Amino acid sequence: MRKLIYFVLAATIFVGCQSNQQPPKRLYMWLDCEANFERLSSPDSIDYYMARIKDLGFTDVVADVKSIMGEVLYKSEIAPYMGEWNGTVRSQEYDMLAEVEAACRKHGLGCLASLNVFCGGHNYVKRGIIYNEHPEWQSIGWWHNKLLPVSQMHFNYNGMVNPANPEVREYQLAVLEEFARKYPTIDGIIFDRVRYDDIWADFSDLSLNDFAAYAGLDQAPKPAEIMTWYKTEEGKWKHRPEKHFKLWMEYRANVIRSFVEEAHNRIKAINPNLLLGDYTGAWYPTYYYVGVNWASQKYNPADEFEWASENYYKTGYAELLDVYMTGLYYTPITKYEVDTDFPDIGLRMEAGMDAEARNYWYCVEGAAELAQKITCGVVPVVGSIYVEQYQGDEERFGRAVTQAIESSSGGMMLFDLCHIVSHDWWQTLREAIERAE
Repeated sequence: MRKLIYFVLAATIFVGCQSNQQPPKRLYMWLDCEANFERLSSPDSIDYYMARIKDLGFTDVVADVKSIMGEVLYKSEIAPYMGEWNGTVRSQEYDMLAEVEAACRKHGLGCLASLNVFCGGHNYVKRGIIYNEHPEWQSIGWWHNKLLPVSQMHFNYNGMVNPANPEVREYQLAVLEEFARKYPTIDGIIFDRVRYDDIWADFSDLSLNDFAAYAGLDQAPKPAEIMTWYKTEEGKWKHRPEKHFKLWMEYRANVIRSFVEEAHNRIKAINPNLLLGDYTGAWYPTYYYVGVNWASQKYNPADEFEWASENYYKTGYAELLDVYMTGLYYTPITKYEVDTDFPDIGLRMEAGMDAEARNYWYCVEGAAELAQKITCGVVPVVGSIYVEQYQGDEERFGRAVTQAIESSSGGMMLFDLCHIVSHDWWQTLREAIERAE
């Protein structure tokens, strides 16, 4: 019955931008694999938290089962097992997701799983597949006019792999296929970090040659023919687009779109009832930095943005999703606060986020509206709140949750359970959800 409800929701949304139908909104609680590793290491603890989540009014749980290190929380024939984190040890025989799903069914919650896709290492702890199994897969950055492997970019905790590498793509697809077969009763898969590291990735010889083939060039361009770096008078490094930049942005977005399409086809061939979703940042005007176009192909960004090529719209992949989660990572909540120049207290800067490009989308309300505009109604949009964004301001956190629910067609996702526990914001969260109803 749950899957039927989900697919009715997807079908009613898919009719297009002019639909007046209002599908039921869902509330998702995210369970990060590292932050909740100890918390989710026993069935009793899992049952306790699933009961509390349900009592708050949430409808679904998203359990993170593939970390940024490329390690997984289940026994795999392909990916390494994440059997230890911060001193807590798990046996490979412990199936955390099976325990989470059982508790979800007991308490009437939907159960989805998230997998970090193009991730291969945690640079702060020097752990992951780019440090062990596959160092040759790591992304190569063009950083301050120099080439640098991502494992040497210690300011960047996320050690990602190259999405254009055929070996990387086939490996990640195999992981997703294995997961779909291993958990046939799970409600859905949410892709996370199906993207490049940032504007500086990936400038490996492999990617440059692949781009040359895509662009019809006689030879691979030099990185400086795509973009260069310069220092401002204030001493801040900035990138400058060069002659191939716009087509390079299209190429990278096409790399990601083609992967999402292939993953969609392979997973649906295994289990057509499995929901497929994606979790990205909401800052679309600068999200091309990470090589992602999560818009509908009905929307053409070239009409609004100078960085978009004439054919950039063809790289949109919203039509391939059953649910889209967008990170509303903003301290300002309403468009009114953007107008009044609300200070960025507690602002979280994520990959591809540029505060200088702000407009009405630079708040919870405006970003949710923009996401719905550019996805054109083809997929439910779930506004996602990062709890730690509001550290020290519990009242603002509550208002952000309410705004996300009210402004998003598909409901709200909360990242993450660990922050609600650490701040003890259970009651504030309950009241925020009740206000939105």
